[in-house]
Amino acid sequence: MAERITHKTVSFLHPFELAGVEGQQPVGTHIVETTEERIGDLSFMAYRRVSTTIVLASRQFGHASRQVVTIDPLDLDAGQKTEKRRARPERGDHSRVP
Repeated sequence: MAERITHKTVSFLHPFELAGVEGQQPVGTHIVETTEERIGDLSFMAYRRVSTTIVLASRQFGHASRQVVTIDPLDLDAGQKTEKRRARPERGDHSRVP
């Protein structure tokens, strides 16, 4: 079957956690790769997700080395939503207003 691979970058300004990945992950920009395969025998083109991975700093070998970890994209979405909530000032908190 034909596959397609898409890449995107996600940025975190705060340490974050992902389900299934041990420990807190570092601040920074991370590459996310999604592999999809074509669903055959349809009258239109459609794809199903096969895997989603993220490139993270390796905790075992230091920040110069990288590890590729399979993740659930819903967990990544949840992490990004948490990041957005952290970036927004709470109502009544004027200390972060420029």
